[in-house]
Amino acid sequence: MIVRIMGEGQVSLADEHFAELNKLDDELLEEMESGDGEGFRRTLGALLDAVRRLGSPLPDDALEPSELILPAPDATLEEVREMLSDDGLIPG
Repeated sequence: MIVRIMGEGQVSLADEHFAELNKLDDELLEEMESGDGEGFRRTLGALLDAVRRLGSPLPDDALEPSELILPAPDATLEEVREMLSDDGLIPG
């Protein structure tokens, strides 16, 4: 799957990693619902770090459609809330 981190670029990520990412996504959703700004910031960073660590960066000139778009590391709680689906940032 091709994942875009806003403001950074795209990575190719194997489906086998989505269980780990979904766990972080669930934590992020809980922190957003409870208004835990510090936890939200920490978990968003962990989620994006996991995508960077587990994925393979695509070249900057690659024009692949992104199947999943994640917020920038400095995104606010409100900006991320606007990006959410019923499943959080990551479907499934």
